[in-house]
Amino acid sequence: MSLLPDQYDKYLRFFQFMIKYWNSDVFLYTEEKITDSDANTEPESFDHSPEELAEDLKKMGPTYVKLGQLLSTRPDLLPPSFMDALATLQDDVEGVEYAEIEKIFKEELGVRISKAFASFETEPLASASIGQVHRAVLHSGKMVAVKIQRPGIRKRFIEDLDTLMSLSEKVETYSETARNYAVHSVIEELRYILLKELDYTLEAQNLATLKKNLAGFDHLFIPAPILDYCSSRVLTMEFVEGVKITKVSPLKRLDVSLEPLVDDLVKGYLKQIIVDGFAHADPHPGNVYLMPDNRIALMDLGMVAKFSDSMRETILKLMIALSNYDGDRVADILLGISEYDEKNIDVSVFRKNVLRKVQENEDTRAKDLQTGRLLIQVNQMAAKEGIHIPVELNIMGKILLNLDQTVAFLTPDYDLHNTVKEYVQELMHKRIKKNLKPGNLMELFLEMKELTENLPFRLNKFTENLSENRIKFTVDAIDEERFTDAFQKVANRITAGIIVAALIVGAAMLVRIPSNWNIGGYPIFAFLLFVLAAIIGLYLLYQILFKDENRKKK
Repeated sequence: MSLLPDQYDKYLRFFQFMIKYWNSDVFLYTEEKITDSDANTEPESFDHSPEELAEDLKKMGPTYVKLGQLLSTRPDLLPPSFMDALATLQDDVEGVEYAEIEKIFKEELGVRISKAFASFETEPLASASIGQVHRAVLHSGKMVAVKIQRPGIRKRFIEDLDTLMSLSEKVETYSETARNYAVHSVIEELRYILLKELDYTLEAQNLATLKKNLAGFDHLFIPAPILDYCSSRVLTMEFVEGVKITKVSPLKRLDVSLEPLVDDLVKGYLKQIIVDGFAHADPHPGNVYLMPDNRIALMDLGMVAKFSDSMRETILKLMIALSNYDGDRVADILLGISEYDEKNIDVSVFRKNVLRKVQENEDTRAKDLQTGRLLIQVNQMAAKEGIHIPVELNIMGKILLNLDQTVAFLTPDYDLHNTVKEYVQELMHKRIKKNLKPGNLMELFLEMKELTENLPFRLNKFTENLSENRIKFTVDAIDEERFTDAFQKVANRITAGIIVAALIVGAAMLVRIPSNWNIGGYPIFAFLLFVLAAIIGLYLLYQILFKDENRKKK
């Protein structure tokens, strides 16, 4: 199948990018990185800077910007400084003309903008790769923000994703490194995330869910969606007055006590992850606003993370272990939920590195300790040893890392570690109290009653069977690896025997053919085949008589 010029261009840009970075020490870092605390992972030690990688991705288009944001959750693929640069990667694009915006709005909602709103600002407040935001006023007088998807963006994303899917398959075919780091799976995950982000009805649902979940936090604000004005390409929500926290002036920080706000922000995110299992996955400083009434608004819920019940239990245990600087417990928890080859992975190295890293953080000043950074470092150690930690923990590490940065903007001296420790301890106390409720105690009592009633009968049955020798133990002691090796050796010897026989038959046939070159009266080729057959035959005989006999003695 021939490629269109546009497809040629996409392939060319992709290969230019890969040639520049694939063999650079940015990606080779994953294979050679050192977990020692004195390891050099500063941007200056690499042949390309984090900003250069981010800029190259921006030049390649919106799909690659999203790919960069996804890579920022993969500590097994990139050094910390590069993950930081990609975590806040944003695309700056020009706005779409108002006529196009009006056309999309009417196609989606069936009415003109002029009829739907009392007023609508034609100039966008912000413009990104997927859509742009306009300020408007409903006929009720309520001010709203209207996000409208760019024309043709879905088609472009799908074309780029198809190109990446095709190329990632080819790269994995020829590159062991690509297979080890599951490049094709990364692209599949990107496709899943992007197609969900393109559906604004999902973002509207995310806003409604998060607003409900954080209703108990007075200092947090989530804009509510105006569902009658929403569709797959149009999202209308409450307008947020305020400024990004990155633009909050030093005087404002002195004038207002921001610590109660930060308390709610940190506890709100911990509740999202550990209690609700539904979290805003992108809390970087650009998505957090300080409102005039001194509340914090969370923006851009196109990307959310979900955590299962079992994963939330694991995260709670992990956070308790981290807050207590219990490196052994941290390693135990991570190994319990990770995938790795027990025969080929030495987990003792991972345990030692985790213990050392956690102990290093114990000596760090509380206000300088970054829980998100610590989690990502531990994930990097696991990746280095071939231990595959669930992706949810990578995402949680990114969330907490962004939260670290956001908190640092608002209150640089805030003791984030202590807040995390207090919150997880509070959660544990609540769970203990819940388990001590009369209903739970009654259920436990009934289970104990059943156990004590049946225990004498079961003990009598066991001792009776034991005295009459009716207890059998079945042990499956087959060593599959040795079993397979033995079969392989038998197959190899049969094959070698067939080759010897073929050489002898071939030599016998060649003897009958006259030749000008002879050795000992035999044609040279027939003689060489006989010699080769004799060598292989003698080697096989030696293996059978001596090597196998030695193995039997062992």
